[in-house]
Amino acid sequence: MNKLFACAALIGAFGLTVPAQAAGGVKIGTLSCHERGGWGLVLGSSRALNCTFSSGDRVERYEGNMTKVGLDLGYQHSGALVWAVVAPHTDVARGALSGHYGGGTASATAGIGIGANALIGGLDRSIALQPISVEGTTGLDVAAGIGAMTLRSEED
Repeated sequence: MNKLFACAALIGAFGLTVPAQAAGGVKIGTLSCHERGGWGLVLGSSRALNCTFSSGDRVERYEGNMTKVGLDLGYQHSGALVWAVVAPHTDVARGALSGHYGGGTASATAGIGIGANALIGGLDRSIALQPISVEGTTGLDVAAGIGAMTLRSEED
């Protein structure tokens, strides 16, 4: 119960970190990523990502990595992350999610885990992965700090 309460508090806190610029945007689709497993390296970690963006009328594939700087202890098996993608307008070009993202991150895994990643970046820092990702992981790991993600379109 305490773990659930702590994660709910973190999700609420990260919801406040999304800039007003992203808050005025429109949802253009969903980004779903598969994150490889690995060890937390005490001061951070970096894990490979394979992602799919779906807007209802098109599907785009991306690859990249998620880096966490801060506390990261334990081992996490592969996991899934899902975000609502918010942009300033609905007319977004193919590959527009390519780029660097940054924001707050926190997760806790004891058997099955949950996490929060509020990130902003992409096209001129106008794309928000909003407000919080849903992260499904297994293992034994705890992480909190700054999250950075890089995405590259597989079509380039």
